[in-house]
Amino acid sequence: MTAVIARIALRYLAAALVTAGYLDADLGNQIGADSDLIMLVGLALGAGVEMAYAAAKRLGWAT
Repeated sequence: MTAVIARIALRYLAAALVTAGYLDADLGNQIGADSDLIMLVGLALGAGVEMAYAAAKRLGWAT
């Protein structure tokens, strides 16, 4: 599931950068299809979730 979210996030980010003129359209398409980049963003999303969970446990918030 994380890979799906990462792919969607990368496509939106690439589209925003292409629209703003920071990226070429071909490079934007490559960003949304690069499996290594998708795995890296998925890893970052997973690590962020785990860090938020650990912080919530430490601070006594509902988990």
